[in-house]
Amino acid sequence: MANSVPTRLLTFGTESRYETFGNLTVRVVGDPWYVRGQQSNPISTAILGESGRADVVHCHQQHILSSSLAAAFSKISGRKVFVTDLGGGGWDVSAYINTDRWYDGHLHISEFSRKVFGQEKQPWSYVILGGVDTDKFSPDPKVESDASVLFVGRLLPHKGINYLIEAAPKELPVNIIGRPMHEQYMRELQALAEGKRINFHHDYSDEQIVQAYRSALCIVLPSVFRTMHGDETPVPELLGQTLLEGMACGIPAICTNVASMPEIVEDGRSGFIVPPNDAEALHEKFVWLNEHRDEAKNMGRNARARVLETFTWPRVVERCLEIYTRA
Repeated sequence: MANSVPTRLLTFGTESRYETFGNLTVRVVGDPWYVRGQQSNPISTAILGESGRADVVHCHQQHILSSSLAAAFSKISGRKVFVTDLGGGGWDVSAYINTDRWYDGHLHISEFSRKVFGQEKQPWSYVILGGVDTDKFSPDPKVESDASVLFVGRLLPHKGINYLIEAAPKELPVNIIGRPMHEQYMRELQALAEGKRINFHHDYSDEQIVQAYRSALCIVLPSVFRTMHGDETPVPELLGQTLLEGMACGIPAICTNVASMPEIVEDGRSGFIVPPNDAEALHEKFVWLNEHRDEAKNMGRNARARVLETFTWPRVVERCLEIYTRA
């Protein structure tokens, strides 16, 4: 955004500070008050001052008190205010009254997000999608493929990693990158991995993750609505960022027909879309990619082209600026 217009980012941390990067000013408010002790729900009177100096206010979370305060102040002072809901939240007045129209527009990162929030027919609801840094996440012809199946993300049941492990052919290496967030699930994954070439990596750096993308056969995100334990997760993926990162690095993507992910992957062109909770369907696609390396490389080229056309940050900024201007 700062490459197009002067931009200020207000965020929260342990110590107050200002940082400037060209047209971007970052203000960190140190030691804010956390509403009811919720670490995801910080608030400070600095919100009023920052909102007061802006032409447009864009909140990146609806259901926290900071956003409601910014929205109320902006409406009173005649400024345009927008919101993008990225999941999560905390205690907020929106639990008692509907604050949707406190905002001039709701900017969703997927059609699925707009639908799940019940706004697909509202004229003040838009889809801006999400982006990826296509310079950082890019192919490198010097990196040789290790023919690995790759997963990147938090190790949680709704990510469907157990189906990925069950599906993995014994001859293919599988790299699972992410932090364990569920002790029992981690033990279950390790048990399923016995006898297969499954590698767990819990502390990879950003650079190592990029290299893993570049050398992989494919990136996989097998998220599910219903986990192996029978728990329901209505919003497993609002977008599917790791799919975009892998695709930007020039490898095909495999995802389940769940939530927002079919909006990213073009089945049969930039990767494959398979049914959720279906290890056999995943296995078939792994085998096909391994046995059709030239076609897989072509899919990877299509995948990067798809990202460059639709899922770059400059494209997201263009969509935002158009909506701001229209309002």
